[in-house]
Amino acid sequence: MKIMEWPQDERPRERLLRQGPQSLSDAELLAIFLRTGTQGLNAVDLARHLLGEFGSLRALLEADLKKFTSHLGLGSAKYCQLQACLELSKRYLQENLQHSQSFTNPNDVKLYLKSLLGHHKREQFVVLFLNNQHQLLASETLFQGTINSSEVHPRVVVEKALTYHSAAVILAHNHPSGSLEPSPSDRHITDKIQEALGLLDIRTLDHIIVAQGGSYSFAEHGLL
Repeated sequence: MKIMEWPQDERPRERLLRQGPQSLSDAELLAIFLRTGTQGLNAVDLARHLLGEFGSLRALLEADLKKFTSHLGLGSAKYCQLQACLELSKRYLQENLQHSQSFTNPNDVKLYLKSLLGHHKREQFVVLFLNNQHQLLASETLFQGTINSSEVHPRVVVEKALTYHSAAVILAHNHPSGSLEPSPSDRHITDKIQEALGLLDIRTLDHIIVAQGGSYSFAEHGLL
């Protein structure tokens, strides 16, 4: 049955307008993004089919172009639209942090870092540079690959912090393996960066590890 033939109070768009997007299921939200179905499947049915094929919403959102377009009802135009939506959400979160004192709320920071790092297959080391009010000045990926003392150089972090006239930083990296536990190398490089920045009176507020299962805060676990 076509969605337009459904009772009006059951249609995803009408429910979103009336009750808000939080009231919709993953399939219904995806159906609004898809806009149309395929032969024999309305948009909601197609969305349910795709979520089943990919295994999860996360897997669908993180699929590369080749994998994405190999599925029913998905082409390069839909892939571009989805990537644009994801990038807009990242920029929204970043702009939110730049124009508010959101760093008083660790959940906002974690949400931003998850959107930034959660989909990467290789480790990325990111630094958030903050002003005196702990507002975001800039966010930069400084290193890629394994996180250890030979790959992450405190000198580079210090140079960037001085460039942005930072008063504080938040360090972050992802664990594609899924583990949230900090390794000995993670702890070692955190100590080295904190010591180097401390000589210039620049505070290291936190080091956050992002993985598929969530996030880990050094500060919350008493490691800073």
